[in-house]
Amino acid sequence: MGNIRKQTIVSSLLVYLGFLIGFINNYFYSRNGSFTPEQFGLTRIFFDFAQNMYAIGALGVIPVIYKFYPYYKDNLEQRKIDLMSWALVASFIGFILVTGLGFWFEPYFIEKYQEKSSLIVEYYYWMFPFAMGMLFFSVIESFSWALQLSVISNFLKETALRCLTSVLIGLFYFKIIDYRMFIYLFAFQYLVVFLVLLIYLYRSGRLHFNFTISRVTRKFWKKMISMQVLVFGGTVIASIAATIDSFIIAGFQGLTAVGVFVWAQYAANLIQVPQRSIQAVSASVLSRAWKDKNYTEINRIYSRSCINLLLMALFIFGNLWLNVKDGMIVLDIQQDYAAGLGVIFVLGMVRIIDAGTGLNAMVINTSTHWRFDFLSGVVMLALRLPFTYFLIKHYGIIGSAFAELAAYSIYNLIRYEFLRRKFGMQPFTLKTLYALLLAGAAYAVSFFVFGSFGGWAGILLKASSFSLIMIAGVFYLRLTPDAWQLYHVWRERMRKRRTGE
Repeated sequence: MGNIRKQTIVSSLLVYLGFLIGFINNYFYSRNGSFTPEQFGLTRIFFDFAQNMYAIGALGVIPVIYKFYPYYKDNLEQRKIDLMSWALVASFIGFILVTGLGFWFEPYFIEKYQEKSSLIVEYYYWMFPFAMGMLFFSVIESFSWALQLSVISNFLKETALRCLTSVLIGLFYFKIIDYRMFIYLFAFQYLVVFLVLLIYLYRSGRLHFNFTISRVTRKFWKKMISMQVLVFGGTVIASIAATIDSFIIAGFQGLTAVGVFVWAQYAANLIQVPQRSIQAVSASVLSRAWKDKNYTEINRIYSRSCINLLLMALFIFGNLWLNVKDGMIVLDIQQDYAAGLGVIFVLGMVRIIDAGTGLNAMVINTSTHWRFDFLSGVVMLALRLPFTYFLIKHYGIIGSAFAELAAYSIYNLIRYEFLRRKFGMQPFTLKTLYALLLAGAAYAVSFFVFGSFGGWAGILLKASSFSLIMIAGVFYLRLTPDAWQLYHVWRERMRKRRTGE
């Protein structure tokens, strides 16, 4: 767990740096006198459109890479590994196919969004280069995960990409470029970070383009194709489930409502940062553990991830919900975005549930039972689509948040039960309950003692009190061994610095 913990900390710091930059970006997106909510909403449509094109265009190769890479590594020289070459070929073919589908469905987009979301129609074709960049970057990112180089890929995806966006926002904000030029440049961001990662891996000698079919490919190609076909369906299902809300909102209420929803969703997504980091780091470790049939290690990673991610999610959400209203006032955020406060709360519950169930998806995906992830994804989509459509139609953007809460709660329950019954993995203990009670107590104390304070002073007081109570409680109750291990590592480093060792 030490290697995972170390890389997770580094990755989390980089991702949080990215989120800090993203926070600044969202600030300039949403403050008075800047982008309109409609213009901001279009940037989310770009991401969701690209997400679906990437899910279809990847043709299921991404989980295959980190599932089978250990077999290539153990049996071939680095320069003879052909896995990545064929994965890039497959994704290129997939992109050509999905681009054809995009042209085919253009009349539907015109009919659906011309009235309430005309910007989608106006900039429809500029979504394609954005999607191509996301697809190719995601494929090569998975190879970085397999190589245990998640830090560099996380930096490019979470930090460098947002820095590029910051530059574009600054150019628009200071009237150097207009919105049309902003979108033109915005469309090529992912291609830039893809090329940077590709060049880095190639020049560091970790990526070789080899199109000679290796003996490992000959041995496992049937299993790889079988996994690819089924995972493809699961990936598409998960992508549609994750992005359907913005398209439905755009159809019923327009891009302004999408902008408000995106702003609220971004705030709630802060809770997911540690989870995203540990997923990237743990993929190769879990694949190796399954290959070696090291069930003890798998269970330990799964159990430890549940309590650690739950504590971090509660810590972030508590600070967020205590201060979001005051933050909007002191940062001069447009009043339209206040309609998203309820969405932040409900989505925060979703993120806590998802974090609290740990790496269940990654554990299943890297095992021989990865087909189950497809089946559970079908269940989620079957729930999510009707829930989302009905609740948005009748209750607006808060309806989408409740649809996500219902669907993801059932989804995680199914995966939890599968791991419990199939492998006897039950990660929850009394410490899970203590973590929830600790967060509730910390929130209550901070709210009732400092709730009357406003402005930056109120934000600082509430955040400080909540954070100190949470941190002290984690150590006093010994909720996770990682906290004490990190403390002892830090204390030992301080001792060595003092003694000059």
